Amino acid sequence: MAQKLCYMVLRINIDCNGCYRRIRRILLKMKEIENHLIDKKQNRVCVYGVFDPAEIAIKIRKKARRRVEIMEIQEKAGT
Repeated sequence: MAQKLCYMVLRINIDCNGCYRRIRRILLKMKEIENHLIDKKQNRVCVYGVFDPAEIAIKIRKKARRRVEIMEIQEKAGT
């Protein structure tokens, strides 16, 4: 099974600074994610790393207790 580098854009409702901090903390604890970007104004979260996109979206949804919508996925074959 080959590992794939993924870039994924998610839509998550970020109402306040508490929501922003909770999502940031969740992303920092996930070892699969190498880099992330949270855009609070557009309610978008971009993540980059070696992971299965569906599993990461489910993990974020369960931990943040928020609706997560996958907007875009780009995959590249990795080593």
